[in-house]
Amino acid sequence: MTEKEITRNIAQRLGIHTLNPMQLEMLADTSQATVLIAPTGSGKTLAFACAMLRSLAAPDGSVQAVVLSPSRELTLQTFEVIRPIASGFKTTALRGGHAVREEQNSLSVTPDIVIATPGRLLDHARRHRIDLSSVRLLVIDEYDKQLELGFEADMKALVNLMTRLSRVILTSATTLDVMPDYLPIARNAVVIQGKGVISPKERIQKVHIESPSRDKLDTLADLLHSLPNGKVIVFVNHRDAATRIYESLKSRRLPVGLYHGGMDQPERELAIDLLNNGSTPILISTDLAARGLDIADVDAVIHYHIPPSAESWTHRNGRTARQGAHGTVYIITSEADSIPDYITWDRDYVPTAKSPDPIRSHVATLYLNLGKKEKVSKGDVAGFVMANTGLSPDQVGTIVVKDHSAIVAIPRANAADALATLSQCRLKGKKVRVSLLKR
Repeated sequence: MTEKEITRNIAQRLGIHTLNPMQLEMLADTSQATVLIAPTGSGKTLAFACAMLRSLAAPDGSVQAVVLSPSRELTLQTFEVIRPIASGFKTTALRGGHAVREEQNSLSVTPDIVIATPGRLLDHARRHRIDLSSVRLLVIDEYDKQLELGFEADMKALVNLMTRLSRVILTSATTLDVMPDYLPIARNAVVIQGKGVISPKERIQKVHIESPSRDKLDTLADLLHSLPNGKVIVFVNHRDAATRIYESLKSRRLPVGLYHGGMDQPERELAIDLLNNGSTPILISTDLAARGLDIADVDAVIHYHIPPSAESWTHRNGRTARQGAHGTVYIITSEADSIPDYITWDRDYVPTAKSPDPIRSHVATLYLNLGKKEKVSKGDVAGFVMANTGLSPDQVGTIVVKDHSAIVAIPRANAADALATLSQCRLKGKKVRVSLLKR
């Protein structure tokens, strides 16, 4: 694709009319190997998408490009950025937690671009559902994170199948100390940093809170009751701690959600959706949510547990102050904590447990049991809700359409009446089951 075609598609289909300097540099980059270093939230996905699309030849019935992502969620989010702008190219997402049969169907016509988690792509390749020998361009997104998650063996096996590989792009939010030995092409890589992108460090205020007891639950609750209305992610180090804190805060009637690797994939995706649409503006999470997720407008990050590494500290903090916004990071410590050198703060604070504008949820989420596979779009869902409830366009919030379901955010005050009405209606002539998601 030409630069003109790419920028036109980005403007028309993503609504982005001006690329930042990093994205422009990647659009012009033709290096055999590139390492893209940029903070979370700086537009990294669009940057490497530009470089990838510039490298593609005309579709020829073979796989030309592969993007490897460390998580199922990031795979889907990357797909939703690339597919709209890759006009003329078939783009497919392959990930765990998604029906294998549907992925097999999507591979019945060979895609030009594949976005996948390493394990799922390797499984398809070994079962001869996809031929990777034609791949010329490989993107390994969040390369260092994929090594942390133990994907190196899978990535090495996949690279060995890509016998015509001629270009590689590695991305990360942190500098790469070790280059992959299975990618000799990357040894003399050009490094592109997020020029023109203000680091989140410059837009984050770090605040220390001392807990009077080793169990920090009461201090956390006081802090949450002290904060202004907005989105907050509370990071912990273990799944069992995440569940315990979630249950405690829920019993205190705080609008809280839960996210960790022990949850089923649909549960995890829903937790992020409910955070994004405002139904549960407080999320308790392990480091699984520290990277790779598209979570907009996070006002504050709270370290309930001391992050176990400098990388964890950096990436947790990167959840806030994205896309030029400002944010606050809170570090709760007790006498039991040992504070490593990488943990710093700007000031101390004692929560008052009172806020003139407390965190709250005025949003409810309706669930519909029809989705993309039933030919239902976001516009169909919006029209269905507005036509039958009388809600105005500005009262219909975020809509997410999955393969066989959809969710839509509406004012909580209207939820009961809307549910009663919509349960009696049809969507595109089909009977639909509508329910209210409980938080």
